[in-house]
Amino acid sequence: MNIFTLPDLGEGLTEAEIVEWRVAVGDTVEVDQVVVEVETAKAIVDVPCPYAGRVAALHGAPGQRRPVGQPLVTIEPLAGEPTEHAAYREEERAGSAGGSGNVLVGYGTGHGGSGRRRRRVAPKADVRTAPGSAPRVISPLVRRMAREHGIDVATLHGSGPGGIVRRADIESALASAGTAPAADEVVTPLTGVRRAVAEKLSRSRREIPEVTIWVDVDATGLLDTRAAINGARPDRPVSLLALLARICVNGLQRYPELNSRVDTERGAIVRSGRINLGIAAQTERGLVVPVIPDAQRLTTYDLAAALAETTAQARAGTLPPARLTGGTFTVNNYGVFGVDGSTPIINYPEAALLGIGRIVDKPWVVDGQLAVRKVVQLSLTFDHRVCDGRTAGGFLRHIADCVEQPALLIANV
Repeated sequence: MNIFTLPDLGEGLTEAEIVEWRVAVGDTVEVDQVVVEVETAKAIVDVPCPYAGRVAALHGAPGQRRPVGQPLVTIEPLAGEPTEHAAYREEERAGSAGGSGNVLVGYGTGHGGSGRRRRRVAPKADVRTAPGSAPRVISPLVRRMAREHGIDVATLHGSGPGGIVRRADIESALASAGTAPAADEVVTPLTGVRRAVAEKLSRSRREIPEVTIWVDVDATGLLDTRAAINGARPDRPVSLLALLARICVNGLQRYPELNSRVDTERGAIVRSGRINLGIAAQTERGLVVPVIPDAQRLTTYDLAAALAETTAQARAGTLPPARLTGGTFTVNNYGVFGVDGSTPIINYPEAALLGIGRIVDKPWVVDGQLAVRKVVQLSLTFDHRVCDGRTAGGFLRHIADCVEQPALLIANV
């Protein structure tokens, strides 16, 4: 028997919650086939199995947390079949020698193993358990709702097509059991990403003496610049957020104190030589901050492409956990929600965050004359331990000047 344990998913993650089994006891699986979907504090991850054979046992139920290194699936080898992915043997050896043991790295590379093409199996029409079968639950909302209220979907008769369990079926079961929430009460347990965000924000507010400063800025020139750039290369569109990120990177190069963190254990301020730019993104799973590493090395076009790809993957839940950590500075565009400004909480353990409000028409004085201009409010929340108001104000003023006069950015690149 081969026992596949929960792999090291990277970035210090020590456990994961089982979301959905993609196989059942008795199923035959191939090397590198996805067998389970798990949720970490960073992302939802499809976990492929490095063994081939027949599923002899599933260790854990949906909603249960499993520590890294604990059994997930027991696989019974089949006669005459390659039973193990070569990459997994290499990772196990690396792990035993002090490596990461991350079995998600190296899969499907074509080195060793059975030589079969990598295949991400589609969810089956139903998920069988031993013994018996359970109706298929498609909606993550329904699945989570069932877990939170202790409802075993195997006991329900789904009202959807093919026996699919719907939210109404969960609510009906709760009503029958007399455990439905009160009409004026909605209980949402803090799990997964929301729990991680809550813990990080609480720690940030608890440990960081933060200060927020802000300024109103005439963004008319920046909008004109974006129109000119996109007119010249319509095949490589550049968003306004990408231009602001480009300006922000330049500002951090001029004021590197803000690209730092406080290491309380060492009693020191640690300044990063890399600008790993975090972009706050709202997703169905909550607020996440995907990171664009080494943003200082990217051109404006490359940065725009990286932003578009990264935020799309974040919303789709396909970013690996490593892309959700390691940021050194965060940009938060809350203007997309139709608000002018905010006093955001710093993304711990970073030292600063730039907030961007909505762009609206406002009366503005230009060369002594009143005009209607496109105005945006920019805010900077910073850790007062890493710098004083002079440095923070200088950074924000530089950002504002480049927004109002984009030519200044060229002069400073």
